[in-house]
Amino acid sequence: MDAPWTGDACSLVDAFRRGERSPLEEFDATLRAIKASDINAFSFIDPERARDAARSADVTKPFGGVPAGIKELESVAGWPATEASLVFRDRVASTTSTLVARVLAGGAVPVGLTTASEFGGLNIGSSRLNGVTHNPWRHGRSTGGSSAGSAAAVAGGLVTLATGGDGGGSIRIPAGYTGLLGMKGTYGRIPRSPYAFSRPGTVVLGNLARSVRDAARFYDVCAGYDPADPSSLPSPGGWERGLGTHELAGRRVAVLPSLGGVTKVAPEVEHRVREAAKALIEATGMVEVDLELALPNLSAQWMMGNLATLLAELGDRWPACASELTAEVATGLYLSQAMYNLHTAAVAEALRLDAYAAMAGAFETVDFVVAATNPDVAFPADAPTSNPTDSFVDAARDSTVARIAYRAALGLVRLAAAARPALPSKLLELGSRRFPDLVSMGALTMVSNICGNPAVSIPAGFVDGLPVGMQVLTRHHADALLFDVALAVERTNPWPITAGAGRAS
Repeated sequence: MDAPWTGDACSLVDAFRRGERSPLEEFDATLRAIKASDINAFSFIDPERARDAARSADVTKPFGGVPAGIKELESVAGWPATEASLVFRDRVASTTSTLVARVLAGGAVPVGLTTASEFGGLNIGSSRLNGVTHNPWRHGRSTGGSSAGSAAAVAGGLVTLATGGDGGGSIRIPAGYTGLLGMKGTYGRIPRSPYAFSRPGTVVLGNLARSVRDAARFYDVCAGYDPADPSSLPSPGGWERGLGTHELAGRRVAVLPSLGGVTKVAPEVEHRVREAAKALIEATGMVEVDLELALPNLSAQWMMGNLATLLAELGDRWPACASELTAEVATGLYLSQAMYNLHTAAVAEALRLDAYAAMAGAFETVDFVVAATNPDVAFPADAPTSNPTDSFVDAARDSTVARIAYRAALGLVRLAAAARPALPSKLLELGSRRFPDLVSMGALTMVSNICGNPAVSIPAGFVDGLPVGMQVLTRHHADALLFDVALAVERTNPWPITAGAGRAS
């Protein structure tokens, strides 16, 4: 066979079990495809380990013999542990994460590490360490991030299975841009051990999937409590077996493409999402209702608080390592050190409670909220952020003088904040008004991370030949309902599961 499997992971396992293909043949085809690819989906390949695993693969297991990509922010003992950063380019992992251990116990063949944005801090598909990852639907366009390489590899026909992580949209954003299913479960659904930081309290692990059953089977393999992650949830199991068993008729749904106005959505994308939502409602017998949803914009405060774990990771390397970091990451760290204090944390927590109340109120009224996954189709692949407009970050990145002046100004803010603790929050509020696009990056997806409820990005067609994602949100612990919503779309409006399987406009 010359090319990797073009179906989903579950059908590949079926082919193995019928003897139509072998795991070793599949891996060899996968390796050839990766070497021939120009989308830069993998940062590291381990052909010897993968070939050994393929030879001994047990195809009776859920993902027995399936070649899998591992997002490079996950730890695999003996593999690079770079966090997609030049700072850790020589570091090697000494442990394997619980997620990866469960994927491998489920029979998957570990091919290598898929590219990510540095520390997963930006929703883009490039880094200084690995360069630019391209969208398989159109070279030169981004996959989004941070699970960039995983999305590119699965949508690009290289592997049928790849892990991802979603702390502010990092599974759903690239799924939306590449025409895949991206499920972010209820917070704690899949353990983050062995290094489960309590902050930011938003990260959910999962995968980039070609089909609903692939995502459900991934839950069967990976979901469930682990004592090294106290926030992890027990799993009821039967995720794949339960597909299609929930009655959707009569359930109430609100269609809010801009999610209550938290960010601006391109008209063509909004139209596509509304059309997909209409088709879903008609196919299932759900009932569309009006809903007022007023969500606070927590983006700036959320970013500030998140960077505490990055400082813990960098340790005494910071700030000497600033020149090795992506400019946006370094700028964010300087900004956070100047702006984040007890008063800023208090404001952030008050906004978080407002978000909790708004989302809880919404799900007392409706079962589902439908929104766009991304505000537009994929942006240029080499863009340093998903924000298309210039900002002060551009100046801080591109000019040495501006960079020095910017850091000096932040130093003054830090000093002034000692006397006026409320100053940073007022400046953040001003910045949110002055640069709304900058602080709204990922705003469509971020609220589900902050509140912890499940949300899924479902392929919803195309605009100008590029995929559009329809995001569906629901209440906590109703992950199985979201699988059935996605299944209803898959059955009535099936999507091309790889970029090579169909080009639409």
